[in-house]
Amino acid sequence: MGIQGTARIHRKLIDSLYVEAMLLADEARGYFDELGRNEREALEALNRVAFSCESLKVTTRLMHIIAWLLTQRAVDAGELNPGDALMPSRRLGDAPETGEALLDAMPPQAVSIINTSIDLYRRVARLDESLDEEVAIESPARSMMDRLAAAF
Repeated sequence: MGIQGTARIHRKLIDSLYVEAMLLADEARGYFDELGRNEREALEALNRVAFSCESLKVTTRLMHIIAWLLTQRAVDAGELNPGDALMPSRRLGDAPETGEALLDAMPPQAVSIINTSIDLYRRVARLDESLDEEVAIESPARSMMDRLAAAF
């Protein structure tokens, strides 16, 4: 498969993950801000605090994911140099961990949203890590050919 075919697949993957992240963000907001209030209030005091913390963890994961995906979209659109996307500030940020034992005390819908955000974060993290692999195997000749192709 040529560079353009790979770029098209990459763009579709990024777009698909972006839609998934935005839908999950909307679902999480709706649940944690509104629907989950009654469920949170029914929890023991310590678990109510944990519920609120997990809400923030989901939000943090999603913010990191969306920022990373927007960076990749900027690279695909030619608005950002691929090398600039490798800067630490443009890489996928660290996400807080969620303990399995904690999930046992959470309502089922909260657990579903939390686990979905963790899964999405892990998938995007694998893509972010693959950027390092691409840089490691990229030859100077291929880099020059890519720059020439982009210029014309």
